[in-house]
Amino acid sequence: MPSPILVINSGSTSLKYQLFLADLSQVQVAESFQNLKKNEHLKVLKNLLKKIKPFGLPQIIGHRVVHGGDFFKQPVIINSGSLSQLKELNDLAPLHNPVQVKVLEKISQLIPSAQQVAVFDTSFFVDLPNRAKVYALPLKYYRQYNLRRFGFHGISHQYMLEQAAFKLKKKTKEMNLITCHLGGGCSITAIKKGKPIDTSMGFTPLEGLVMMSRSGSIDPGILLYLNQKLKMSIPEINQLLNFESGIKGIFGKDDFYQLVQAVRKGKNSQARLAFDIFVYQLEKYIGAYYSILGKIDALVFSGAIGTGLPDTVNQIKKDLLILKGVKVIKVLANEELVIAQECLKFKDK
Repeated sequence: MPSPILVINSGSTSLKYQLFLADLSQVQVAESFQNLKKNEHLKVLKNLLKKIKPFGLPQIIGHRVVHGGDFFKQPVIINSGSLSQLKELNDLAPLHNPVQVKVLEKISQLIPSAQQVAVFDTSFFVDLPNRAKVYALPLKYYRQYNLRRFGFHGISHQYMLEQAAFKLKKKTKEMNLITCHLGGGCSITAIKKGKPIDTSMGFTPLEGLVMMSRSGSIDPGILLYLNQKLKMSIPEINQLLNFESGIKGIFGKDDFYQLVQAVRKGKNSQARLAFDIFVYQLEKYIGAYYSILGKIDALVFSGAIGTGLPDTVNQIKKDLLILKGVKVIKVLANEELVIAQECLKFKDK
């Protein structure tokens, strides 16, 4: 019997996995772990091995990796060389890439016979037009140092595109969409004729929308002020922007379910402010992307917030008159299936 395909989707504080039959027709085992602390990912992997052993050990294992930098423009087989290159990108996605590198290393110890494939969130955005990709810095920083918009959550945005096309019975290349991935991290993408033409995350996953603990886009002058006037170090600023800002910074907790519950009760002004800022920033991007696309076939939501409690989507539909008559589609995230499909391309290599 052909060996199954294992897909591991590790985030900064989460780990999901699915064990697929070789032809992807069925999921044999699936688990999801949230709110993991440091090194708990590795404990989960040991238990994962026990769970999947009865079904046979996989010979190919797919991984979601957030930042591919300029090294990786498509999925790649992991070896010592590609792993070393991945480690060089840790500073560009400090919440995710270091964890994902450790997971790759641990799996190579637990299942040394398996071929590991990294599938990158950045790959979907490789061909962004220059007007969206290049920052307005002196061009040498783009040409020599590759400072540009990479975009993230590409696996999720690709899946939203495919599912929206399926639901609307159209070809992907015919689709104009605004796709919104709303979870612990949040991003929004403008898709024209099946291709992304702009996206909110940039050189790192810190740019763009307000997120659970990330600030999203802020005035760069604030960073200079924090460093020069408040004497904050670069590591301290990194900690502030990535781990202590966003919803957590205003509401005090990085839990969107608790935020919505507090908003519904109507007694917590900080909760109301955090929710309003989150929705407002999202609405600004939707309005901008609607303008550059001209028309859209649908507004698509995914992620725990996008498909969870309806408060966010309902508020957007209420506020944005431009959405009158526009189809709103919710797509349950399934990055694991997309990664498994990519793994199939490597099975005979």
